[in-house]
Amino acid sequence: MPGRRIGVITFDLWDCVFCDETDEPKRAAAGLPPKPEARRQLLHEALCRHALVDRHLVDIAFNVADQAFRKVWHEQYVTWTTKERIQVILAGLNRNLPQSDLAEVVDAIERMELDHSPDLAPGVGDALAALHGKYKLAVISDAIFTPGKYLRAILQKYNLLSYFDYFVFSDEAGYSKPHPALFQSVAEHFGVECADIVHIGDRPHNDIGGPHKVGARGVLLTVVKDRPLDGHTPDAVCDDYHKLAEVLEALSE
Repeated sequence: MPGRRIGVITFDLWDCVFCDETDEPKRAAAGLPPKPEARRQLLHEALCRHALVDRHLVDIAFNVADQAFRKVWHEQYVTWTTKERIQVILAGLNRNLPQSDLAEVVDAIERMELDHSPDLAPGVGDALAALHGKYKLAVISDAIFTPGKYLRAILQKYNLLSYFDYFVFSDEAGYSKPHPALFQSVAEHFGVECADIVHIGDRPHNDIGGPHKVGARGVLLTVVKDRPLDGHTPDAVCDDYHKLAEVLEALSE
């Protein structure tokens, strides 16, 4: 719907602001295992402090929980918190952990991407600086292992946090994209209609289909990943953050 004013611009984070998995070379350089292995190792070590358990069983339980997480995420638009995911694994193993140990494991998993952070998408800092002050900016992003509190901390680490006026993370909102509640939350916070929102993201199903369900617009960002449209039609496409201001202006004309 070109020609309507833009009230709020919302951004996805993964493969939009952050380049997903670019933290892994940094972990390797620090002598750390990949995140999936490190998560399983943390839980295995915590369990073995109380009673020995075969690492293979922990791996199987973790794999099953990951599959269940993806099913709920993709079909019910809910992302379990890391604590909930670990509790599912413990139930599958018929084991428990003291609350202090559970909290320690959960926090160690949740902060991995803060301790060794992914790279920024090329040009995103300049783009946000240019848009800040001209538009209201917000984040709408799913939280898989890294929760909203640490996603904010990563943004702060890169001096990007202050550009955003509002945050909607799936672990805090109770839903993940493309659930309408996320976009409606932004509209309610800023006192605008959903049609005044322009969402920027890289996944057509979530970041184009989601806003379209509530009458908002969606800009497909291909700066980091160029994903198949899968039947979705973006209102615009941006392949370079230095072109984003121009793309947004065209939506308002």
